[in-house]
Amino acid sequence: MTDLSAFPITKRWPAKNPDILQLYSTPTPNGVKVSIMLEEIGLPYEAHSINIGINETWGPEYLSLNPNGKIPAIIDPNGPGGKPLGLFESGAILLYLAEKTGKLLPTDPAARYEVIQWVMFQMAAIGPMFGQLGFFHKFAGKEFEDKRPFERYRAESERLLKVLESRLTGRQFIMGDEYTIADIALIGWVRNLNGFYGAGEITKYNELTAVPAWVERLLARPAVERGLNIPPRA
Repeated sequence: MTDLSAFPITKRWPAKNPDILQLYSTPTPNGVKVSIMLEEIGLPYEAHSINIGINETWGPEYLSLNPNGKIPAIIDPNGPGGKPLGLFESGAILLYLAEKTGKLLPTDPAARYEVIQWVMFQMAAIGPMFGQLGFFHKFAGKEFEDKRPFERYRAESERLLKVLESRLTGRQFIMGDEYTIADIALIGWVRNLNGFYGAGEITKYNELTAVPAWVERLLARPAVERGLNIPPRA
């Protein structure tokens, strides 16, 4: 049995089976990237529900694994060289799991970097912009009298949707016929924008065709359906 005692987080969230990958998450757009990926590749794992509503990520145990205090994070007891590896940042975890298993990332170098650029597009643009729009449209930011921040994020989110629309026109997935970690990185955020944030109308989501069709294709995948609800919210 693998000894994970070097990771303080396991004292707060003990591993029932320390020989399999440990996931610390909640089903937010960032969190579901990893749960969907794990469901797609079939790698055994144990999910620990982190309650971000009561700031569990800011406790010393969680910060010992991710000093940035965000979900998701993992411990892989079978990391490089057979040694346990702790890892945070959803994009980094996607790349790690793809390379570890040889799945959902092309082996051709050019195609591999093309996938990576779309993962980075999600992390650098889609995630931050959609998240800020959610704050100013649905949460406390909607009460701000100055509407310039809201309009900035609304307009930028609309523009980013058009970038995706252009990329997906005539394609089944971001990379054409091949489903990859680029699709997994993006689906939670696009679904959230039109769903939980209720920002579809103001970003003209319903005027698009390729993006909504892509969302429906991904939501029809059993692994995506499962991953969107793992772990159950605390």
